[in-house]
Amino acid sequence: MTDNITDVITVEVAYALPQAQVIISLAVNSGTTALEAIELSGILQRFPAICLTESKIGIFGKIIHKETVLKPMDRVEIYRPLIANAKEARRLRAAAVKNKTAAKTGQPRHPNRT
Repeated sequence: MTDNITDVITVEVAYALPQAQVIISLAVNSGTTALEAIELSGILQRFPAICLTESKIGIFGKIIHKETVLKPMDRVEIYRPLIANAKEARRLRAAAVKNKTAAKTGQPRHPNRT
């Protein structure tokens, strides 16, 4: 005899802004996907700026597909896009240090380079 009762699991949906982090815990049926958990959590209504077509999602820092089936105690994280390219940020910091050094000494750090 088989039970028609679906197992219920607990998962979390997380979203972070620079000034706040929200983690919503919810009970869902086993077999629920990451996308379904996000929709069930109500986080999209709370933060209408979230665009799931552009945002990546993950579980504990590992990128996943939106159709990934969740396991008990998974935390689905909605990632915001980066505001700066890491390579460009490093280049700008290096240029700032170079300019600061040149300003202190009154001459370029490497006089033979432009």
